[in-house]
Amino acid sequence: MDATKHILIKEVGPRDGLQNEKKMISTEDKIQWINTLSQTGLSYIEITSFVNPKWIPQLSDALEVAKGITKKDGITYAALVPNMKGLETALMADLDEVSVFMSASETHNLKNINKSIEDTFPILKEVITNAIHNNISVRGYVSTVFGCPYEGDVSLDTVIKVCDELFQYGVNEISLGDTIGIANPKQVEHVLSELMKRYDSSKLALHFHDTRGMALANILQALEMGFTTFDASLGGLGGCPYAPGASGNVATDDLVYMLHKMGYTTGINQLKLLESAECIQSKIGTVLGSHQMKIWNARSLNPYR
Repeated sequence: MDATKHILIKEVGPRDGLQNEKKMISTEDKIQWINTLSQTGLSYIEITSFVNPKWIPQLSDALEVAKGITKKDGITYAALVPNMKGLETALMADLDEVSVFMSASETHNLKNINKSIEDTFPILKEVITNAIHNNISVRGYVSTVFGCPYEGDVSLDTVIKVCDELFQYGVNEISLGDTIGIANPKQVEHVLSELMKRYDSSKLALHFHDTRGMALANILQALEMGFTTFDASLGGLGGCPYAPGASGNVATDDLVYMLHKMGYTTGINQLKLLESAECIQSKIGTVLGSHQMKIWNARSLNPYR
């Protein structure tokens, strides 16, 4: 494990974090939160999703949010797009990157996208091709890589097939999702070892959910194997509406704290991150989780200095 490496954390809270929140957050509050995230040193923020509002009402104000934030140089502002209609709206928002998504398990793909894996490919190919034509880079999410809430174990052959197709279409990176948070370090080692035979680790990111408190352990395993890009959500917000049992993402604040204590660099200011965490906690109005109590008490305990 090379603790001199810089680790890239991609903040997905404003999208993946808020999409599962029952309480509606106002457009103004979302903009304020994203603006505080922009002051933390993060270099990548996924701000929203251009999906049909009837599926995720929380993100129905995607264009207003994207147009309303104060963008800062050096930060990639990204959003999720499911299809060409979503991309067309996203193009009005002057984003730096869009992300496409699909699952490695058939049932979850049907629940999440309402299409089979095979029927999803041509839709994403069109989105990726058009985004690149408009000088916007494209990232790919592959869900249920480590297990599916409907099918259980997921074939690595299917994961590879999906990744092959997305890379062929032109995505610059694929984020491998532990969508329901069931992965363990031994499984992570096996899956990543197989994928590294085919892809460079610099082309892959990890997206761990923390359902069983295993996310940081899984990240440690990935770090030992040379992976340096991880998705995280401030305060551990998140979950998948179409993955029963899924809890929040690995918390950005926990991840940054661990990495800095281990000697890695992230470019992120932990006190600014705390301020941003307090901002969204005040909008949601409830404590985000029992493990988050240390964040809200951090000003007195002050573990960040």
